[in-house]
Amino acid sequence: MTPALTNKMMKGARKAATAVMVLLLIMTATACMYPDQKSGETRVSYRESVKRIQSAMDDFQKDQGILPIINADETTPRFEKFRIDLDQLQKRGYLDDIPTTAFEKGGSAYFLVQNEETDPTVKVMDLVTVQKVNDVQRAVDLYKSKHDGQLPAGEEIYPGIHTVDPDLAGTNNVELKSVYSGQDMSFIMDAKGVVYADYAFDIMQLIDKEGVKPSKDEDLRDYLIKSSDYVPVKSLPYEWSGDAPVANRRQGREAERTDWK
Repeated sequence: MTPALTNKMMKGARKAATAVMVLLLIMTATACMYPDQKSGETRVSYRESVKRIQSAMDDFQKDQGILPIINADETTPRFEKFRIDLDQLQKRGYLDDIPTTAFEKGGSAYFLVQNEETDPTVKVMDLVTVQKVNDVQRAVDLYKSKHDGQLPAGEEIYPGIHTVDPDLAGTNNVELKSVYSGQDMSFIMDAKGVVYADYAFDIMQLIDKEGVKPSKDEDLRDYLIKSSDYVPVKSLPYEWSGDAPVANRRQGREAERTDWK
């Protein structure tokens, strides 16, 4: 073997080794960024962010006599309303910095106030859920416009509420994981074609775990709120019927459609 050929082979080996090292670094970095990618979702802990914002909001309200919230009109659904003004909290010195989990810092959450009149509590609005519901909503609207007002309806799983047929709507590639259980969620829609995420599995799982018997007039989504930092955004009210949670389009103004921008 000639010296020239030997050098050429050694250079090729070094290039191959370098390529392997770069690939390993990329894979390692990706694993660090998305630790639960194998399960098809990225799980983010908001607990520390919620604690910080809750403390800042409590201090602000004590000093100023009002809540640091961004105004919303009456048509805004319950779980998209009363968004906390993090910029104001930071500028006035109640927050050292805005958490990186917040949308304002490139994160995937808005922080909201619930029970604003009696016991103001910080909760998380997951924008991944919002965006995916909106993606399906656009597909449903497009189908409706092309098919003389007909909807891409699948099975009727609650009175007047159908699943969105992904084959008809062309949404087979849109998958949504529950922020509560990590399970796949269904997209459902009412007779007008307004799309929501279906939280029935999460509600049922929690009720079974706690061993409670809900009353007829309860909105079962409150169980999710009490047990988690999240709000069930893009949802319909649920009532207890036949030993199971049932989505009910007729309850509440929060069933009206609004789009997050």
